[in-house]
Amino acid sequence: MNKLILLLLVIIATMQAKVLVAQTPGELSVSAFTLEAGGNYAPRNVLAIWIEDSDGNFIKTLMAYAQNRRTHLNIWQASTVAAGSEFNTTDAITGATRSNHANRSATWNGTDFEGNLAPDGDYQLWFELTDKNGTGNYGYVEFVKSSVNQDIIPVDLPSFYDIIIQWQPDNSVGFNANELEDNSFAYDQVNALLSCSIPDYFEISIFDLVGNLQIKSQQEKTSLAHLNSGVYIVVVTTDGKASAHKIVVR
Repeated sequence: MNKLILLLLVIIATMQAKVLVAQTPGELSVSAFTLEAGGNYAPRNVLAIWIEDSDGNFIKTLMAYAQNRRTHLNIWQASTVAAGSEFNTTDAITGATRSNHANRSATWNGTDFEGNLAPDGDYQLWFELTDKNGTGNYGYVEFVKSSVNQDIIPVDLPSFYDIIIQWQPDNSVGFNANELEDNSFAYDQVNALLSCSIPDYFEISIFDLVGNLQIKSQQEKTSLAHLNSGVYIVVVTTDGKASAHKIVVR
């Protein structure tokens, strides 16, 4: 194995590690109307909306309209207890028992209750409402946190209807010409087009995050339109030197 190939492998491995650790910032918005759960205190109700990961680990509370009677939101309570922070409401919308039913809206900034950016992947948005001194209605909707927009209008849940969920990633996650080390290399994210204006011989190699070669090109302009959406590593080699860049194909 010559030194250049070894250097490329090191660069790719390093860039992969950085990409896998880095996560997509963005905002999740949720809106839903509430309904009675059949309890004796209706229409007064307490409710909570929170996020768990696909393994059922508590991530963050988005809304908790429950103070004195929060102990009757048993599903939310159990989730926060398992995380070691009972009834955690960091950054959440909070308030007292609601006296009626209406539209409830909240947002999530993509971080957990400790302020860390949550990894991209599958998540569950949980809803719980009760109008009695006991467990009421609850359910969840699955969504994906990633670099891709997601709009979800799920089926109604017990005590929650007309639910709308939107995940909007921060589009600045990609690289552009001003952010790259060499302005002779640019990525047009909108048109999925790579441009390289290096005057000498050069070669572009594009790898997925598993390390599989997807494209090899010596053209000044290379289209990536046929690639699946996701994160890729671009390695530019010229005159025995190499540089690597992360790009996002949408």
